Order: sequence, then structure tokens, then C-alpha cells
Amino acid sequence: MLLGVILIGNWQSEMSTPFINNRKNAWQRLEDLLARIDRTSLKLLQREEVRELGRIYRRTASDLAVARAESRDPRLTNYLNSLVIRAHGRIYRADAQGGERIRSFFARELPRTFRRTWRYTALSFSVFLVFGVIGFVGSYRDTEFSELAGVPAAFRELNIETKTHWWENLNEANQVGASVIMTNNIQVTFYTFASGAMFGVGTLFVLAYNGALIGSVLALTYRAGFGNDLVTFMVGHGVIELSCIFIAGGAGLLIGSALIMPGDLSRADALTTRGKEAIRLMMGVAVWLVLAGTIEGFISPAPIDPRIKYSIAAITGIALYSYLLLAGRDEVRETGEQVNGGKG
Repeated sequence: MLLGVILIGNWQSEMSTPFINNRKNAWQRLEDLLARIDRTSLKLLQREEVRELGRIYRRTASDLAVARAESRDPRLTNYLNSLVIRAHGRIYRADAQGGERIRSFFARELPRTFRRTWRYTALSFSVFLVFGVIGFVGSYRDTEFSELAGVPAAFRELNIETKTHWWENLNEANQVGASVIMTNNIQVTFYTFASGAMFGVGTLFVLAYNGALIGSVLALTYRAGFGNDLVTFMVGHGVIELSCIFIAGGAGLLIGSALIMPGDLSRADALTTRGKEAIRLMMGVAVWLVLAGTIEGFISPAPIDPRIKYSIAAITGIALYSYLLLAGRDEVRETGEQVNGGKG
């Protein structure tokens, strides 16, 4: 990136700072390594060069954070941002195709993307939780409150007057039930994500609505005296299913943040970079929703020992979050950068 070298020279003449003087050689070295990768391949670098690439990449990402916080020169920030994004693309680009590309995505790219953007997922979870608590408390104290949360009147009667275990109908046709459930889960998750295009407000609304709805339904069943039965039905698939909704919400908020707060990038560039992160998250969500729908259709309504269902919830929850938090932490590619607005 010869332009970067020229710009650094201009910055030195205009604002000779220790920061630029101390770091410019590392930035140039990163450019040289990236130029070699462009000409050949990441796999053709020597082992020590690969380690060096990882170290300089992480350090340059930290330099970008410092420049954003302390520098008033947008040229420096834009240069470092472009360099980090370029390095990010080269490091993550797989030369192999097919199965190796898929393996690399799920083994490294997806969990790292989750860790970089976890604050968006946490915000998504928080909105859902707050409105879920409001829906539960309001409907438990006054059943009419559930109407505000979107619970149909017929459903309120089903729970309170007839005390029907409505979810047990899935036992009559598990295959059909599983397909219907999967379709519904995908729709809800897609709406949660796609609504982020409405500057994030749409995503927040979908999260709040579904949180209040689920909280109200739980409150009605507890008032009717069989709330624990409903929780037992929900718990087996609920960990994965709700996690998918939260992650999809985080992906939607990534899109919304790019439109509202693009940072030093143009809105188009911010939407491109954060949009890539969001798409990665949604690819993982699509796979997990199949698993959640299968459990909900075949295991959750089955008349089996509740301890089995709670065990499934514990196992799937530990497995999912161990994967998201620990997978892909190798010495070369694991980064703590803030390339596109995500942190972690």
C-alpha cells in the first residue's frame, strides 16, 4: 500500500508524533507481508513470518483503537482502519475450497465473530429479558395485561379456563410439528435480524414484543397452575432457540449501528464491514435453529422424565457457549481487534 507510506510521510511533516514514529515500521512491515500474501499465499509464509503477521495484526488493531480515541487526523484513522481490514481479509481468506472452507468457518471465523460482537448480542438479550419480565409480572397480576403483550383472547381462555396442555398436541405428529416449528423459528429469527435495517429500531421492537409475549404466556400458565409443565416443555430446546434469537438480534443491531453510528467509515463502508459480521452470525444461527426445531418437535413434547429434558438443556447450553467462547483461539488468527464496531 504505497499510498499509506506517502501519507505517513505527510503526517510526519505535519504532526511528528512519537506514536507515528514508533509504529510506522510495524505498519510498513504488515503491508509488506500482505503484499507477499497477495502474490503467493498465506501458507507459503515461513512459520515465524506467520507468527509475526499475527502479532503485528493485533498490534495494528490496537493502534487503530488508539488513533480513534486520541488522533484528530482522520487520514491516520482511515489508513489504519483500511490496513486492519485488509489484513483481516487476507488472514481469514481460505485458499482451500469446499469442506475445508466450511470447517474453517465453523472452527474459527464464526466463534471469533461472536466474541468480537458480543456486546450487540448482550444488548439484544437485555431488551428481551426486560420486556419478558414486564410481560410476566403484568400478566401474572392481571390477565388483561397479556392482551397488551399480544396474547390472543382465545389463548388466554385456553390457559385459564380449560387448563389445556396445548403443547402436547405435538406428540400426535412429530415430523409435521418439527417442520412447522422450524419454519416459525426461522421466521421470527429472520424478522429479528432483517428489522435491523430500520436503523436498529425494528430489531429492538421484535425483541421487546417476543420477550413480552413469552413472559405473558408463562405468567398465564402459572396462574392456571401448570407453569412448571410448560417450562419443562420449553427448557430442552429453549437454550438454543433463545440464543439464536439473541444472536440474530445482535446481528440486526450491527446493521442498525452501521447506519446510525458508522464511526470513521462512510455509512456504505460501515454497512459492508459490519454486514459481513452479521451474515456470519446468521449462518451459524441457521444451523442451530435446525437443531432447536428438531429437539422441540421430537423431544420437548415427549412424555419422558423431566430430568432428561433439563439435562439436554444443560448439555446443549454448555456445548454451545463453550464453542462460541473458546473455539478458534489459536496463536495466529485470534485477534482482539475492533475492525467493524464489534468489541471483544
